[in-house]
Amino acid sequence: MPGRIDESIPFQPLKIAVLTVSDSRDLASDRSGAVLVEKLEAAGHHLADRQIVKDEQKLIEAQLRAWIADPEVEVVITTGGTGVTGRDVTPEALHAVIEKHVPGFGELFRWQSLEKIGTSTLQSRADAGVANGTYLFVVPGSPGACRDAWDGILQTQLDIRHKPCNFAELLPRLREHEVATTA
Repeated sequence: MPGRIDESIPFQPLKIAVLTVSDSRDLASDRSGAVLVEKLEAAGHHLADRQIVKDEQKLIEAQLRAWIADPEVEVVITTGGTGVTGRDVTPEALHAVIEKHVPGFGELFRWQSLEKIGTSTLQSRADAGVANGTYLFVVPGSPGACRDAWDGILQTQLDIRHKPCNFAELLPRLREHEVATTA
């Protein structure tokens, strides 16, 4: 994959919260959330919080809003609730709370999934956005999807050393529109 890590730049750990959306999982059975925690910690980032909420849009929105308001959370990664069934409402919750949509995340996730699961990737509604200076990523609920999202996209985009550019380096500028409108 194109891009490189510039070793002359010091690594800067981010504070990442993990949200599992599920009607049936708890911390002991949440393999997808565990994969994300393992991956982010192995990369050197800090787990800011980890929660599980039921597949209910208002509950998902409430947890996202709490983390968006928390200055100790810079990134949120959700897993689960991205399919097309009636209970899959995580993308709707995301769109209810974001200020800016990052459609390329979902597009890239589905493109890289095509090699592994074929046209079944169409059923994924992986997505991303930004709110109040916080990145939010919505990933399908399987451990494999979480590994793919981290290994193929998030690991490099959340690493300030990744060149030619990355999400991490933009964190200080995500709220600059607020300064411009209050000045």
